[in-house]
This record gives sequence, structure tokens and C-alpha cells, in this order.
Amino acid sequence: MKFSTAGIPRTAVALAVGMLISSVAYAQSAEGSIFGRGKPGEKVTITSTETGLSRTVTVDANGSFTAAKLQPGAYQVISGGQTRDVTVSIGSGTSVAFDTPTTVTISRARSAIDVSSVESNTVFTAEQLRALPVARDVNAVAILAPGVVKGDPDLGAGGLPAFAGASVAENGYYINGFDVTNIRNFLSYANLPFDAIGSQQVKSGGYGAEYGRSLGGVISIATKRGTNKWQAGGAVIFEPESLRAKGTDTLSKNDEGDKYLNYESPNKFQTLTYDVYAGGPLIKDQLFFFGIIEGKSNKRDIFQNGNSYHRTDKQPNGMIKLDWTPNDMHRVEFTGITTKRKYEYTDYAYTGYRTSHTGNGEASEITGGGHTLIGKYTGYLTDSLTVSVLGGKVKEKVDKTTGARMSALQCPTVYDKDVNLLGCWKEPFSSSAWKDPKAGDDEDNRKSWRFDVDYTWKNHTFRGGVDNQKFTSKAAGGTFSGDVYWRYNVTGASGVINGVNIGPGQQYVRKREIRSTSGSFEVQNDAYYIEDNWKITQDILLYGGMRWESFDNRNGDGVSFVKADKLTAPRLGVAWDVNGDASLKVFANAGRYYIPVASNTNIRATRGELSRDTFYRYTAVDPVTAAPTVSTQIGNVVQNDDGQLPHPATIADMGLKPMSQDELILGFQKSIAKGWSAGVRGIHRKVQNGMDDYCQHSGFDKYMQEKGYSHFDSGSMAQCMIINPGNDVTLMVDAADDGKLIPITFPASYLGLDKYKRTYSALEFTLDHPFDGKWGLNVSYVLSKSKGTAEGYVNSIINQEDAGVSQDFDFASLDDGANGYLANDRRHVFKSYGYYMLTDTLRLGFNAQIASGRPVSCIGFVPPTAADFDDAAGYSTASSFYCLNEKTKLAELHSRGTFGRTPWTTTLDMSLAYLPKVANGKLTLQLDVFNVLNSRRATEYSEVRDFSRATSNSTNPNENQLDLNWKSPTGYQEGRSVRMTARYEF
Repeated sequence: MKFSTAGIPRTAVALAVGMLISSVAYAQSAEGSIFGRGKPGEKVTITSTETGLSRTVTVDANGSFTAAKLQPGAYQVISGGQTRDVTVSIGSGTSVAFDTPTTVTISRARSAIDVSSVESNTVFTAEQLRALPVARDVNAVAILAPGVVKGDPDLGAGGLPAFAGASVAENGYYINGFDVTNIRNFLSYANLPFDAIGSQQVKSGGYGAEYGRSLGGVISIATKRGTNKWQAGGAVIFEPESLRAKGTDTLSKNDEGDKYLNYESPNKFQTLTYDVYAGGPLIKDQLFFFGIIEGKSNKRDIFQNGNSYHRTDKQPNGMIKLDWTPNDMHRVEFTGITTKRKYEYTDYAYTGYRTSHTGNGEASEITGGGHTLIGKYTGYLTDSLTVSVLGGKVKEKVDKTTGARMSALQCPTVYDKDVNLLGCWKEPFSSSAWKDPKAGDDEDNRKSWRFDVDYTWKNHTFRGGVDNQKFTSKAAGGTFSGDVYWRYNVTGASGVINGVNIGPGQQYVRKREIRSTSGSFEVQNDAYYIEDNWKITQDILLYGGMRWESFDNRNGDGVSFVKADKLTAPRLGVAWDVNGDASLKVFANAGRYYIPVASNTNIRATRGELSRDTFYRYTAVDPVTAAPTVSTQIGNVVQNDDGQLPHPATIADMGLKPMSQDELILGFQKSIAKGWSAGVRGIHRKVQNGMDDYCQHSGFDKYMQEKGYSHFDSGSMAQCMIINPGNDVTLMVDAADDGKLIPITFPASYLGLDKYKRTYSALEFTLDHPFDGKWGLNVSYVLSKSKGTAEGYVNSIINQEDAGVSQDFDFASLDDGANGYLANDRRHVFKSYGYYMLTDTLRLGFNAQIASGRPVSCIGFVPPTAADFDDAAGYSTASSFYCLNEKTKLAELHSRGTFGRTPWTTTLDMSLAYLPKVANGKLTLQLDVFNVLNSRRATEYSEVRDFSRATSNSTNPNENQLDLNWKSPTGYQEGRSVRMTARYEF
């Protein structure tokens, strides 16, 4: 069969190449492979039509050949007088057959069914990303894949993807094969200019032993690179405020004046991005260059109760990529990316709500970010043996605030007895406030290297390797509530405060000081893996792999407090070409995956904290700061923490098992008509040995008393310990109060916690028509359930981002009722995207999604009837599944997610592009309209039922108050917006 491009416009051919969506277990993260069948003993020559790099392999005795570690791009494959022109995509394998007398001069369309794959992959090329109406963000692209939903908008940067029931903080991000995930809390990663992306791979399950440290999915990017042809271009992308729909407001239902629960209508957003890029040969066939500079001029105006701000973002960034191939046996690559951030703020203060800025603004600045450097060597040593060495580093400064927003330092924090703010202090806009001035900036640094080997022997393709990561988080010490925190109060009927009777109804003030120590906290992660893709027959591929993970988390003194060596993570898969003609594929895979302990855990659990309270009588109140003039001290200073680093042996369960997940996938794909394929995939995931912190000491006291340790004081233990909830816990404790630590195993029954549970089960249905030069379409439907006692490394209900140290298991009462449908449970999700060439120069694209809502809970404060009320009552944020009954106004326990769901949402995005050839180049004028129908359904409800801690802790219903905003919308779909793009390439 001869495939001709006659009559198909050049833009359509480019898109046909771009619509290659395939996968194979052979492929490495930033590269692809070519494999296939031919005449035994024949030579197969594979030449890049872009760089001239050429390789020759030999067809083995069984008629098979494989060439691994190929850069994505166009290749010509020749053997026995036959020629194939194919495209290799990131993380994917391309099949080529020479065992038939077919002569093919060009073949850019992929086979409808890839019978060589056991993974679940989706690949998007740069051409495809330009054609689809999708946000210029790698996370938005990932959400196009089946089984991926958008996470809570209040977590991280917002819009992060949740893969197959996992939280948004459990994904891995790669650039050119290098892991750039920020494991301080897994909610960020090293980014790059969007137009630097050559292709993006989305791994949503079943990935091989090469990958680890992720329970969700993997987002892998291959950047653009230079070729033997100089090419350049530039683009201007504009999203005007004037064409953006206004935000939605929600008026508060509580009796507190005209306050809003959600106030977005006056907010304004406008973005302008522009870039220039060029690539080509510095030395033909040997040295190639690609570079891009991206500038921006983004503006936003945000209005809130009592204040507003104007923000500008003009920080440019860029990337350079160098590829050197001194000969066909060796390739050296370098990637350098700048990822700096700089936001300039002007803040305005006033009373109430406004729709325009009022008064004189105060200037502040937030800076952060850094750079990424990646180097790689690949050696094609023989026909069968390929090796690669990759190394690099990421330096990322945590956002730092300077200017007026730091003025909170000038006033002390002062509250009255009802926790109303007094004086001139104002809530700081940044956690940069009150930092240790000697500690330097907070930053995260990653240094990593890996070594991989590919070897082909008969029907086997073996891969193996080792990778090493060292992640260091620097965190300056400081205080969380102001350098000094004063709180006025009045004694109760007993008249006793801090052990001293001063009489009932007497005024006093408490001075609280809380400071933490600075430190540099290391996480060392190592892994080894080996895998084999074995073609046991011509139609059956068997994949087997094993990965060994090691994690080591250290405190500020460099001493390990969580360490696990050589955790085994097996992987197994099979793909069966049932009819032998790629018309029906049945596949399955199973595997275990581990995720490291976030460095946020090192910081939170191992740093020293000084905490002390001093009580006073006072004689006057400063009219500006509201600080007291103290007189008599009441009782002794209450020393809660002494500021010393806790002993590393006391912080975590000595038998702690790092969090892992088991996954099973079964599926099939079938060719149903010319150009069409359909598939069904079943997936089940289950978390094993979930991990979090636990802060309740009463169970430890009870057990030690029963065992005869009469001098034991649980106050000598760490405030919170890292454990596997639901398991027995072994800790080093000062059992006899003599300063000597001994190991004690505390039965799980004394802790009162349920098992850490999370399961995900789904059926995925797909229908695919790859772009054929005229049109292409992808449709999917996913039916799923996600249930458990914890969402994962974050908590979307209370918007908590503390990876590994959430409030979920701090106290037994917070775990009551926790087993239920989780925040990322979207029972039904329909997706469809594609585009159509109306003419040679007009292209129409669309992206649509219909999704059911997320489950809604009723949360409140732990009631006085709970056994651990005295401990859990310290939380000022509603954190439990106890909430007040509307009729009785007494606390009741309800299971997670049992109060209905948010509404179904529908979104339609469309694009129209004009693509003429102008002056020996290509011009693109494109209009993208997002949320064409301006659907504004609620995406999030307030799930808090109790008005406040003070009005929900009584057994007298007349003293308890409901929050009337329960189940009122706190977030909506983003309204209609328009993006205009002008691009010229030559």
C-alpha cells in the first residue's frame, strides 16, 4: 500500500503527525523507540530526517528488531529495499513491519490499536496543543486524558490534576527525562515556557518499573530542539479583560451584615504573553540549538472585604536546548530553563466591599523561582546495547515578600476574648513574615542523577538502571502569629487562672510567644530497577519489572527520622494481539507504587519550637497597637515547648511503612470501523500503609499506666508522631522519666484510629478517530468511585496542603466518620476533543466536558461528649465530621460525603484558526473561546455547619449556633473568556 499526501494541505499533514497518541512499554520518559518485524539477518537503518542521526540494527533470528532511546521526531526506516517514514513520540513506541512486500514512502498516521503496549498513556504534540482550545498549562493538558479530573482550586496553584482517585499532591513531573517535582509538598514543579514544549506525555496508570515516587500520574515533557533546518517564529497571546465574563457573588446567610461568602464580580484579569524562538544547526548533522524567550504583561485586580490589590506580572523566562551528536554512536544534550517569578502588588485598604480601588496604595513585591539545568549522554554502543547517563539540578526559591505587606511586623497581634482583632496589626499576606533574619531565604534544591541500560537479546528487551535524588529544603524559623500574641480575657466563676485565684469576672491578658527554629532538611531517595519486555509469541508481549525504592528523611542536624531501604515494587503486564492483525487487543497489568515522605514533614515534625504563655494583670491599653501595659504576673510562665530539636528516634514509628498503592488494570481495544477504534479499561487502586501524623497522647498514657510505668509522662514525647494509622506503633519513649529512651509498642486499639483507607475503582470507555488530514476526534466516558478515610497528601475539604501531616488523624475524634466518598470522587465524567479542517486555511477545534459533582460533607468542631475533647478543642478550624443538627442544635456524627453533591457541570471550549502561507512562512490567527455557554454552576460548597468553636461546644442547645452558609457555593466555574493568538513561523 502506498500512502500519498497529494491533495492534503501542509497544515493538515502537520496535524496528522501531531495526533500520534500511542504508547509502548519499551520507551523511556523523554524518548521513544522504533520496533517491528523483518527478514532475519537483514539490516535496518533508522535515520532522523531532522538531524541526520543514523542507527543500524539487525533483525534477529525470530524476525524482530528494536531501536530504543530515540528522540521524538520524524524518521526514515529502510530495510531490504523497503522504506518507511514514521514519527516517534515521547514515551512511545512506533511499529514498523518489513515482513511484507509493502512499499511505503510516507506513513504519518498511527495504527488504531497499539498491540505492543501495556501502559495507559496519552501523548499530545505541540501541533495538537496549538490546535485544541486548552489553557497554556501542562496541568490543563493532562486533564484531557481519561480518568483525570481537576482538583480543588484552592490547593497549590489551582487547577492541579487528580489522577484516578489520587490527590493532586501525588503526581510526578518530568522535563526531558529529569524529575522536576517539588517534594516540599508535591504541589509544584519546575515549569517552562509553554511554547518550549515539543510534546507532552500523560501516564495515567500501569507505568513500568522505570517510574516511581508517584501514586497519581506522571506528566512528562520533551522540549523542542534544533534540527538541520533553521526555523524561527514568534507569537503574541492576549486574553483581554473586556471579553471576560464577570465573576459570581454569593451573599452570606449569617446575620452579620452585608457580607459575602464569595465576592468575585468586580475582579479583573488580563494576560498578555509574547515569545520569540529559533532553532537550527550550529554545525550541520552534529550540533543543534533551540532557544526561546517568553515575556509577559499580566494584570489582575482583586477585591475583598476591607481591602483590594492590583498585581502585575512581567518577569520574563526562557529556555535553551543544545544537542551534540559527534557521530552516530554518541549524543549529548543540555537543557537550561529559567523559572523566576516576580509579582508587584499595590494594596488598598478601606471599609466594606468596593468595586474599584480607593485611597493611596502601598507597594509590595513577591519574588521566587529559580532555574533548572539538565545534562544527558546517550551511547548507542552496539546494535543491541544502549546506555544513558542523566544528571541535573533544580533551584527554587520559595516566594519572598518585601515592602508594605511586611508592615505587620510593626504591631503586635492582639485579640479580645471573642478572638476579634484589635489594634493596628493586620494579617500578613505572606508566610515570609517574622522569619529568622540570620537564616536566609527559604528555598528547595534538587540534585539528581540516573544511569540506564537497554539491551536487546532475541525476543527480549531488557532495561535496567539506578537513580539517585537529593532534595534539600531550607526553612527559616519564625513565628506563626506575630512576634508577640496578646489575648484579653475575663476569669470565669471559679476565678482561677493559671493556678491562681484572682476572683471571678476579673480582667487579665495572656502573652503567648511561639517561635520555631531554622534548618536545612534533606530527603535522600534512591531506586534500582530492572524490566523485561518479552515477545513470548508473535502475538503476545509479556512485561515484567521490579523496582527497589529507598527513602531517607533527615532532621535539621542531618539525622534520619524516617528511613526505609529497598522497598520492593513489582510490575507485571501482558498485551495480546488476539487476531494477529492489530484489530483486537486484550491487555492487563498490575503493580505496586511508592511515594516518598515530603520534606514538609521534615520541617513540621523535626524542627524545634519554643512555646510559652505568661499571664498578667494590666493597667492600660495602647490606643494604636491595643497592646497592654502589664502590671502583676499571674502564676509561673507556662513552658509548652523549650525550642530544642526533638530526638529523631521519637518522631516516627520505628516500624513505619512508607505509603504505597497497588493497582490492577484490565482492558481491551477493538477496531470497529475504518479509522475508528474503541476501548474499555477497568482499573482498581488501593492504598497500602497510608501515613500521617498523630498528636493525641491520652492513649499512650493509658497503656503505660496499665503496664506499670507509673512515672511515665507523655509530655516528654514529641507533640505529634508519624505513624501508619490503624497499625500498632513502636516509639522510643522515656518510660521511667529518667532520660533513657526505650522502645515501646503501643497497640492500635489504644490510639482509636481507623485504618488509612483509599480505594478507586473505575470503568473507562474510549472512542478514537485519529486525525486523518481532515478531522480527528477523541471521546471518553469514565464511571468511577473513590472512597476512603483520607484523600491523600492534601485535604480538599479544609484546603490543607501539609503533605503527610494533615489534620486527618491528629486525634481519634477527627477520624470518626471519615470513611466515605472522597473530594475527587466524580462519579461520571464525559470528555471529547478534536478539530476539523473546514478548508486548507481554516481550522475548527473544540474541547468539551460534562462531569457530575463532588460529594458534600457536614463538618464542625469536636463536641464536649468526645473522649478527646480537651485535646481536639484546640482547633480553631472546623475539622471533624461532627456537626450541629439543624433541629436539636446538638453535635451529631455523620459519615464523609453523605450530604449530596455539587451540581453537574458542563463546559464547551471552541477555537477557529486562519492558517495562510505568507511571505515564505506560516501565519496563524486563532480565536479561542473558553466556556462558550458561560456555564456558572457551583463547583464547591461550604461544608462547615458550626458557626464557631465558641458557639458549638456546649451541651445546651440554646448556646450553640449554626452556620447558615452550609452548602452555599464558595466556588463556581470560570466564566466565558477569550484568547487571541497571532503566530508567525518561517
